[in-house]
Amino acid sequence: MSGPAPTAGTGVTAAEVRRAVEVAAGRAPGTLHLRGGRVVNVFTSEILEADVLVAGRLVAAVLPVVPAHYPPADDVVDLAGSVVRPGYVDGHVHLESSLVTPAEYARCLLPRGVTGVVCDPHELANVAGEAGVAWLLAASADLPFDVWVTAPSCVPSSPFETVGADYGPGAMARLLDDPRSVGVAELMSFGALVAGDERVLSKARLGEERGRTVEGHAPALTGAALQAYLAAGVGSDHESTTLAEGLEKLRAGAFLMIREGSVTRDLDALMPLVDPRHGDRIGFVTDDRLPHDLLTEGGVDLLVRRAVAAGRDAAYAVRCASYNHARHFRLPRRGAVAAGYLADLAVGGELSADPDLVLKGGQVVARGGLLVPGAVPARPALTAAGPLGRSVRLPALAPASFAAPAPPGPVRVIRAHPNQILTTAERQTPTVVDGLAVADPARDLAKLACVERHGRRPDAVPAVGFVAGFGLRRGALASSVGHDHHNVLCVGTNDRDMLAACLRLAELGGGLVACLDGAVVAELELPIGGIVTDVPLEAVRDRLDALDAAARSFGCELPSPYMALSFMGLAVIPELRLTDLGLVDVGAGRIVPLAADA
Repeated sequence: MSGPAPTAGTGVTAAEVRRAVEVAAGRAPGTLHLRGGRVVNVFTSEILEADVLVAGRLVAAVLPVVPAHYPPADDVVDLAGSVVRPGYVDGHVHLESSLVTPAEYARCLLPRGVTGVVCDPHELANVAGEAGVAWLLAASADLPFDVWVTAPSCVPSSPFETVGADYGPGAMARLLDDPRSVGVAELMSFGALVAGDERVLSKARLGEERGRTVEGHAPALTGAALQAYLAAGVGSDHESTTLAEGLEKLRAGAFLMIREGSVTRDLDALMPLVDPRHGDRIGFVTDDRLPHDLLTEGGVDLLVRRAVAAGRDAAYAVRCASYNHARHFRLPRRGAVAAGYLADLAVGGELSADPDLVLKGGQVVARGGLLVPGAVPARPALTAAGPLGRSVRLPALAPASFAAPAPPGPVRVIRAHPNQILTTAERQTPTVVDGLAVADPARDLAKLACVERHGRRPDAVPAVGFVAGFGLRRGALASSVGHDHHNVLCVGTNDRDMLAACLRLAELGGGLVACLDGAVVAELELPIGGIVTDVPLEAVRDRLDALDAAARSFGCELPSPYMALSFMGLAVIPELRLTDLGLVDVGAGRIVPLAADA
């Protein structure tokens, strides 16, 4: 692969390269001959009839037809016109947001032909700092699935929240020296960066000084502010939600990551940009996906299928989920079906369907949509101890903890929107009972609380606000997954159920809970940092389905209600959020009171 020096090695030995040369030249037999297929050429956006010769972990040659005088390969597979494509790489994902371990994530996506991810482990870093990132690196080691990491750059993501641990420039520098580290993770403090904050600028410099990428996070940033953000050395963005926004960022030189997560679904709006004329400047990513969506829709493979179904250039859609990420992150020998590249391959009838055969490093890991037995080794229980164990430590709570004294006028209200993490700020006159502002289900006005759960503010009281858009008519939902600080977030129609849900989370050591009339209706335990479990993905899916069903029975109208709840505290996405320190006006960059006129 031509281009900048690689930042992540392959471990390919001189002997492996020599063998691939011998096989390509016809002087030695290959380990595998894929005969009579149609190969996706990501360099020219073509699908060409060709044979593929594999030598161990490497593709040795891609030829129109392997010459008859070549020694026969150890194994020959007649493809009868099936498509051969590279394994997909998701260029931006938070593995923790799947709620399962890296091994479970790989077990789900390998049969779909996804063979690697670039992961930003900032959720674990916000809970447990370097210990959290170390856990992810250990849990993903030795899988037949590549997990590269970027160094979390925003712990906390804003000055308006309390997190479980510090993860500053020293920790970033240490991770950037890890061979699996490929860049500085998304710089979410875009306002500070545009303002020239030296501390944030220095984080971007860490990546540049080490020849790593610097990843971006620039929701709705435009004009001179966008130019200033990119001038700092930021190279990408995954937050575009409109065609105009995406095009402006492309024109400005950003590597545009098009996202289709569980809540944030931007592909349709940005679909016209999926065009070969944009070359290596487009990448497909998922950011955050929940188990149900992973099992039913898949991961980054979903974006390729959707793009093909929409009539976009099929070979280029494949490139957006493979070679373009390898180029951006400087991953050598990955992202293409070509001589010298790792034999991370997927073979199937059409690109719109799951592959029939998946190879990782030349080894078959999935066949017919199922993992080959033993392909992902069984692992002992990974429930964490230390900083990741029993990480939900709440202050003393009572029903009165969630009381909201009524101001004399209107209050600020967060408006949640389906399939978006953007919120809008509204002013509404609250319903008042005995001098307290209360939830009013008839007006779709629920109470929202954020409770510090890391034990760093043991005398803290919950921050309380109001949210519209959930549609709750009864009960309460609570979660210890609260981006990015991961304090407890709770939405409810009454203080009794909100208290019961929060107390149950503390008993579980973290998770998701639905409560009605003071009793638990459904729950999911997440004992690893309060955000991950080591039970199988299907079991997590089933428990999430029960939680979603409970939320619907309470009247909730949002898809993925718990994912939506988790983003109500994300103080780096406009417009209004709630953290443990209070309501945050993201645009103004300050804590604001509940009273709208204050």
